[in-house]
Amino acid sequence: MFNQFIMPILGMPRPLKRIIVFGVDAFLCIFTIWLAYYLRMGYWVSLRGEPMVAVLSSLALALPIFAVSGLYRVIFRHSGWPTLLAALKAVALYGFFYAIFIAAMGFQGVPRTLGLIQPILLMIAIGISRVVASHWLGDSYRQQLRIGSLPRVLIYGAGSAGRELSAALRNSRQMRVVGFLDDDPSLQGRVLNNIPIYNPNDLPNLVTTLAISDVLLALPSLGRKNRNQILKRISQSKVSVQTLPSITELASGKVKTADLRDLDIEDLLGREPVAPDMNLLAKNIENKVVLVTGAGGSIGSELCRQALKCHPTTLVLVEQNEFALYAIQQDLQKQLESQPGLATQVISILASVRNSDLIEQIFVTWKPHIVFHAAAYKHVPLVEENIAEGIENNVFGTLVCAKLAEKLGVPYFVFISTDKAVRPTNVMGATKRIAEMILQAISFDGEDKQQSARTIFSMVRFGNVLDSSGSVVPLFRQQIRDGGPITLTHPEVTRYFMTIPEAAQLVLQASAMASGGDVFVLDMGESVKIIDLARHMIELSGLEVLDEDNPAGDIEIAITGLRPGEKLYEELLIGDNPVATTHPRILKAHEEFLFLAELEEQLGVLKLAIGQDANQVKTVLRSLVRDYQPDIKK
Repeated sequence: MFNQFIMPILGMPRPLKRIIVFGVDAFLCIFTIWLAYYLRMGYWVSLRGEPMVAVLSSLALALPIFAVSGLYRVIFRHSGWPTLLAALKAVALYGFFYAIFIAAMGFQGVPRTLGLIQPILLMIAIGISRVVASHWLGDSYRQQLRIGSLPRVLIYGAGSAGRELSAALRNSRQMRVVGFLDDDPSLQGRVLNNIPIYNPNDLPNLVTTLAISDVLLALPSLGRKNRNQILKRISQSKVSVQTLPSITELASGKVKTADLRDLDIEDLLGREPVAPDMNLLAKNIENKVVLVTGAGGSIGSELCRQALKCHPTTLVLVEQNEFALYAIQQDLQKQLESQPGLATQVISILASVRNSDLIEQIFVTWKPHIVFHAAAYKHVPLVEENIAEGIENNVFGTLVCAKLAEKLGVPYFVFISTDKAVRPTNVMGATKRIAEMILQAISFDGEDKQQSARTIFSMVRFGNVLDSSGSVVPLFRQQIRDGGPITLTHPEVTRYFMTIPEAAQLVLQASAMASGGDVFVLDMGESVKIIDLARHMIELSGLEVLDEDNPAGDIEIAITGLRPGEKLYEELLIGDNPVATTHPRILKAHEEFLFLAELEEQLGVLKLAIGQDANQVKTVLRSLVRDYQPDIKK
C-alpha cells in the first residue's frame, strides 16, 4: 500500500533525501517541545510568544549537533543498531546542552524542567523515526531488488489460466510477469491487473526491449496442433518456454506455480490424443485381479497407474528391481490416498520372471484375471553387449510366464512388444519378436493353427514412449542443461513417439478386444526426425544451435554414428495387411509364426547357444527370426 510513496523517496537524489531527514528532525524538535509543555503544564499551549524561545533554542542546538555527529550521512535503509546508538548519543549530547541552556537563561514562560523533559521525548522520537525508516525503506528497497533480479517473463494467454498464473507468480516471487501475449485483437493494447497485453507478433522485439527470459504458455485447453503452431512462432525468439498441463490435469483446482513444467516434446506432436473408451478400459480390470510384470518400468508403472483408476480388486506388482518396485508402490499408495473411493489391494512382489517356481506360486496364490507382461530388457546397446541376459529375460522369461498362464488358466495375457521387433537389426528387437512368436504358437497350436489355448494371448506393439528410461528426450534435456553437446547417432534417424499415459491406455483397451494370438499395433501418428526434435528442444530452451551457419550459437549437435543394432527408422508392421478395429488408434496385424513344437525345438538350440560366441548366438536368432539382420563381426 505504501509502495507508491516509498519508491519515489528511494529514487530521490541523496542531497534531497538529507534535506527531508533534516526537516523531519526539525519537526520532531518542535513537536516534542509542544508535547513537553503539555506534560509540564497539563494543558496544550500555543507555540507563539514566550514558548517560541524554547523552540528556536532547540532547533539552534539540535540540528548543528546532529549534523556534526554525522546523522545525515547515514543511509537509513541500511541502518542498524550502530546507527541507532549514534543517533541516541547525539540526542543525549543535545539534551545535556539544552538542559543547561534553559536552566541558566531562565526564560520567562519557559519552565526549567522543559530542558529535561523535551530531550527525553526527542530521544524517543528520533529513535522511533530511525527504526521506522530502516524497516520501512530498507524492506521496500530489498523487495524491489529481489523483484528486479527475478526472471522477467511473458504469459501467453490472457484468459482465466493466465490470470491465475499471474496471481500465483506475484505471490510466489519466483518470476516477474511484465506482460501478457494474446492472439485476440480485442485484448491487445489493453491492461490486465496493471500488466499490458501485447500482440504475439511483437515477441522478438519484446524479448529485447523488456529483457524477457521465459514465455509461459497458459493455454491448457488448446489442442496440440494449435499449440505446435504457437511454439514454432516462439522458437524464432531466443527465449525459454514453460507450459501448463492440459485442462483436465488442472481441473482439480486453481493454477499454481508448481503446475508449470518444462516444455516436453509431446507439446510438439502434431496429433491429438484420442480419448479412451472407458468401457474397453474397464472390461478386463474393474473388480478383477490384475498382475503386471516389470511393474517398476516406464510402461509397467504407467499400466499400474491406469489400471488402478479402473478399480481392480487387487493389483499385483511383480518387479525384480527393489528400488523400482518401491517407487511404484509409493506412487500407487499416494493415488489410493488421494481417491478415497479406491479400495484396491496393492501387492508388491520382488521376483524375476525367469523364476518358474516363484511365478507359478504367485499365479496360484493371487489367481489373476489378466497379466500384463511388461518385464523386459529394452535398452538396445546394453542388450547388444549383454546378449545372454537379454535372451534369458526377454525370451525365456516370457516363455515361463506364458506357459504358466496357459497351464493355470489365466483368462488374459497381454505382452508389451515394440516396433523394434519388426525386421530387427538388434538383439533386443529379435528377442521381442521371438517372445511374440511364443505367444502366437501357444495360442494357435495344432495342424490347423486354430485358437486352442485356455488363455487369450495378445501382443501390443508400439514405438518410443516419451520420457521412458532410455528415451532421447530426458537425455537431450540433460545435455542442454549441461551446456551440450547434444549427441545424435545419425542426422536421418526418425522415430515414432507417444506419451506414456496414452500408450498405457491403448494397451488396456487393446487387451479388451483380444480374441487370441492377436498382434495389435498402435497408431503412432507421423514419425519424428530426431535432429529436428533436438533443434526444437534447444530453441525452446531459449538457446541457439551451434553449427557452421551459427558459430555463435549455444548448443552443438554432435553426430556420433549409429550404435550397434540401431536402425535409421522403425516400422510397426512386418506385413502390409493391417486390419482396423473398433478403436481408431488400434490396428490388428496378421503375421506368420511357427508351430509350438518346432519353436520349442529351436528355443532349445538357442538355450544351448547362450554363453557361446556372440556371432553364434546371433546366427541362431537369425534362424528363428527370418527378417533379423544382425551385425556379425568377422
